[in-house]
Amino acid sequence: MGSAISSFHQIFPPKSKFAVEDIPDLTGKIIIVTGASGGIGKETAKALLAHNAKVYIAARSKEKVDSAIKDLKEQTGKEALFLKLDLGDLPSIKAAVQEFESKEKELHVLFNNAGVMIPPLDMVTTQGYDLQFGTNVLGHFYFTKLLLPVLLAGVKSSSDGKARVVNTSSMGHISGSLDFNTFKDGPARKKSTSWNMYAQSKFGNVVFSNELARRYGDQGIVSTALHPGNIRTDLQRHTPKLINSLAQFVLYPAHQGALTQLWAGTSVAGAELNGKYLVPWARIGAPRKGVEDPQLGKQLWEWLEEQVENI
Repeated sequence: MGSAISSFHQIFPPKSKFAVEDIPDLTGKIIIVTGASGGIGKETAKALLAHNAKVYIAARSKEKVDSAIKDLKEQTGKEALFLKLDLGDLPSIKAAVQEFESKEKELHVLFNNAGVMIPPLDMVTTQGYDLQFGTNVLGHFYFTKLLLPVLLAGVKSSSDGKARVVNTSSMGHISGSLDFNTFKDGPARKKSTSWNMYAQSKFGNVVFSNELARRYGDQGIVSTALHPGNIRTDLQRHTPKLINSLAQFVLYPAHQGALTQLWAGTSVAGAELNGKYLVPWARIGAPRKGVEDPQLGKQLWEWLEEQVENI
C-alpha cells in the first residue's frame, strides 16, 4: 500500500515548497548541464543563468545549443556556453572533458540530465552498446569519472566544501533491473524490448548515483538521483501516438521538471542529500528495492570502469 501511495504522489505531486526564486546567488559557480538544448535541461540552465552561474550546455548539436543559448540570453540577459558532447560515443566524451579542462580548473555542479527514451531497439551507440544504457548510464559515468578532478577542485573552492552531481533518473526505474548481458548489443538484448531497456537504464542511473555517493561522499562529492516528474518534453518522441496522447493528461510543463534537480544542485538543503533519491517536487523519496545494494553498485561500477579503460 505504501508504495502505491508513493507512486500516486509521484504522478500527482503536492505543491512544491521550493521555487526557482529560492535559488541562492550562484556567482562564481561553474556548472555543466548535459542535454540542455531543450526540455528540463534548458529550464535548468535558465534558472542557473538567472542566478548568475557560469553554465556550460553539453550536447551533440551545436545548431540546437546555439538556438537555446540565444533564447536563454533573451530571457535572462546571461550567455551560456556550448560544450560539444556525444554521450553515445566514448572518445567524444573524453574530448569534451579535455575541452572543458582547457577553459576551467574547477566544476561545482554537474547535472547529468541528458537521456534517450525508448528509441527503436536496433539503435546502438558508436561502440555498440544499447543506445539507452550506453547514453544514459555508461556515457554519464565516463563523463563524471573524467570530471572528478575538477569536481574535487570545486569542493575546495566551495564555501560549503561540497560539489554536486545530480543524476536524472525516472519513475521508470521501478520496473527495471540490471541484466549485464543486455548492456551491449547481442542475442539477449535483441530478445528484450525498448521499454525494458529504458527501465534498465533508469535503474542503472540510481545504482551509479548511489555508488558514486559511497565512493566519493567523504571527499565532498554529493551525488543524488531523482525522478523529475512526468514532464512534457521532446523525450517522448519515440512513444506510440496513442500512449502519448493519453499521457498528456498527467504531464507537467518542463519548468516544473527542473525544480527537483535545481533543489538538489543549488539549495543549502541539497548539500546534505548525498546518496538520496528525490521525487517531485523537491522531496526525498524511496527508490525501488535493490538499487541501494552495495554489491550491485560495486559490480556495475567495475563493469563501467572496464568499458572505458582503453579509450
